[in-house]
Amino acid sequence: MAPLRALPEEMVIWEILVRLPPKALLRCRTVCRAWRSITSTRDFLLAHHVHQPALLLLDDCTNYEKGISDSLNIICFDHRAGVATPDQLQPIARLTAQTSFHLDAALMRVDCGSDNISYYHPVVSCDGLLVLCVKDSGFFICNPATRQYARLPLPLGHAWWLLGMYPHPSTDEYRLLLYSYKRITEDERQDACRVLALGSGHPPRHIGLPNAITLGLDDPHVLFRGSLHWCTSDYDGECKTIGVFDTRSELFREMRTPVVACCVDLFEMDDMFGVAILDCEKIIDIWVLQDYEREIWVLNHRIELPFAEIRVQCDKYDTYIRSSFYVSVMPGDGELLVLVKFADWLFRVGTDGKLVATLHRKGLDRTYFQLKQSLVSHTFFHALEDYAMNAPPFI
Repeated sequence: MAPLRALPEEMVIWEILVRLPPKALLRCRTVCRAWRSITSTRDFLLAHHVHQPALLLLDDCTNYEKGISDSLNIICFDHRAGVATPDQLQPIARLTAQTSFHLDAALMRVDCGSDNISYYHPVVSCDGLLVLCVKDSGFFICNPATRQYARLPLPLGHAWWLLGMYPHPSTDEYRLLLYSYKRITEDERQDACRVLALGSGHPPRHIGLPNAITLGLDDPHVLFRGSLHWCTSDYDGECKTIGVFDTRSELFREMRTPVVACCVDLFEMDDMFGVAILDCEKIIDIWVLQDYEREIWVLNHRIELPFAEIRVQCDKYDTYIRSSFYVSVMPGDGELLVLVKFADWLFRVGTDGKLVATLHRKGLDRTYFQLKQSLVSHTFFHALEDYAMNAPPFI
């Protein structure tokens, strides 16, 4: 403690403690009452959240492959320079199933993007909050850092898809954009888009359906300039337009894409909106919106994937590998993160097309989400069903 005592208290708190990972900060709170008091204020916690890195959330399917499908390991991939390979996997928390949460599947249906999923499946990440699809049970929201967990209050008798989550610009509420349908007769059903304000105590509010806009039910969304964006694909799987939902006006619109393609990833980074288009599984074209209002796209750069080098490296360890590659592009704490999933390997490729890092672990897959941890405690949790903190399903 002697070196710290030589530093001004203001520097210790606002230059050192504010940059610590959540678990390390919580341990530092036990040092003295003054530290515990100042690091528990909302202003400090908001500043602490700003300094946390936005890390890629990984999908750990290890337990599912072993037949233990009722748990989830929340793991992040720390790709920052200087982080040793063994430390790149950051375990954040672990959840296990609660059988009391099970609902009749005939009354509640949720869409997780695939029938072959484990019990838990992340579907949205926003400001340190995770929304999980729980198989045959509904949607749940949690904060892995504060260990808060609750069920989302969605009416029974509907089929639900979660389109996005966002902080509402006027009220500071966290809201969910949802799509639902309810079967009326064998040949008739009611479709609607709804908005749920977390903690309001009100049911999801009907906002109608967008005209002639394809909803991205299974596509990840990007929040940029107060609007949710997602790819809209036709029956051929081609993305021809981008769906946009203005979170302030709650209106839908479309914007054009730079080119028509099948494999498109949207991203937002440093106040820049862009798309990554994979062509023939070898070339990635990065397009950015030079003028968002006028929808003027420019080709930023082109990445040639080092598939030959990747295949050679995999063959050293595994003779019987699949030939399928899965490529995703997303922001990675100040830089674009290009990931190639191949068999049990996860490869990081630089924007210059060179192989940067290799991660080999069975059952580990990339997601399209980032987790920027936050110790901010949200009061809306207390108004939700089955609220728990520092209790199951966290273990």
